[in-house]
Amino acid sequence: MRKYVIITCSSMLFLCSLASSDLPAHALSTSSYLPAALPFSKPADLAGERTSRWQAGEMSVSATGGESISIKDAKGRSVEVRLPVKKLVVLTSDALEVIRALKAEDIVVGVNTSIAKDPVFWPKFKNKPAVGRWMEPNYELIGKLNPDIVIAYARYPGKNLEKKLAPLGITVIRLDFYKIRTLLKEVETLGIILGKKEEARQLIDWYQEKLELIERKSKYPGNLPDVYIESYSKYHTTGPGSGGHEMCTLAGGHNIASDFSMPYPKITPEWVLASNPHVIIKAVSFSNCYAMTDSSSLKDMRNKIIARPTWDNIRAVKEDRVYMMAGDIWTGPRAIIGIIYMAKWFYPEDFKGLDPKKFHREYLVRFQGINYQGVYVYPNEN
Repeated sequence: MRKYVIITCSSMLFLCSLASSDLPAHALSTSSYLPAALPFSKPADLAGERTSRWQAGEMSVSATGGESISIKDAKGRSVEVRLPVKKLVVLTSDALEVIRALKAEDIVVGVNTSIAKDPVFWPKFKNKPAVGRWMEPNYELIGKLNPDIVIAYARYPGKNLEKKLAPLGITVIRLDFYKIRTLLKEVETLGIILGKKEEARQLIDWYQEKLELIERKSKYPGNLPDVYIESYSKYHTTGPGSGGHEMCTLAGGHNIASDFSMPYPKITPEWVLASNPHVIIKAVSFSNCYAMTDSSSLKDMRNKIIARPTWDNIRAVKEDRVYMMAGDIWTGPRAIIGIIYMAKWFYPEDFKGLDPKKFHREYLVRFQGINYQGVYVYPNEN
């Protein structure tokens, strides 16, 4: 007898123009492309022979002689970086999370406003200069800090970032760290840029070890549980080309929107009802899940999903397998934690002994240097 699941991740705070994207929850509070499962090769500079479905992408790094290297960033541009890098301004919390994992946070001289205002998760950065929003930085403040590099998302801010900073001799590198297919390659690239190749190797190994725990049991030849994935916006699903789609695939689920030709199509409640999925996933963006002490907000949101008209006839609702997942573990550097939760929900008997909270705690303590706390899923934290 197959077991089925509904997973829900919902959004409380978001920018309407971005609400259906895979931009991380923290960004939406103030997109990623990965088609079907493909073999993953470990980054060449951190060689190893293990493979997994976590695809690496196409970034590259090459020496140019002297004290510089050329890297290919998330926009596919070749960017020359002068070494050593001594001062960084970081516009995205995804990049900062990886920088902290690589133990390179001491060279960060400026961060975006939301990071500076979140001393609970970012205690070492509460007194760092804030250089504006991740989408709209203050170029004058960045210029005064005179960093070697500014790290930003591939799409945001726009090309004005390079136009304003290039005359000041400041290099812009665009790395996402929320796209599953390029996450590990970006970790490798940043490790080389910052002279932290060993730290990058350890983080990549950790990611792959955890994914392989799931792969060994989730490659079932039989039918997979059908999953309806709802993005941050109501009734926007996640099709091929979205991080949510790939997380579902990696966890061993079948996304019922896999035949759509776009990553974030808008659907109707009737379509979901007719599809009668075994699983529903919805993206919930809270401003600070790490600081949350109870799950009441997640519970309320789950109740709203269950109470949607006629949805009591959906298989997953009938079986009471509706799960909420916070944006902190939905794509981004901690997507592997979300994938582990999904696998456990999809196959509760097979993954009965799997403890996602244990892995999350290990990641926060080992790679982020902070204790585990907060609320990330509801129900069934374990």
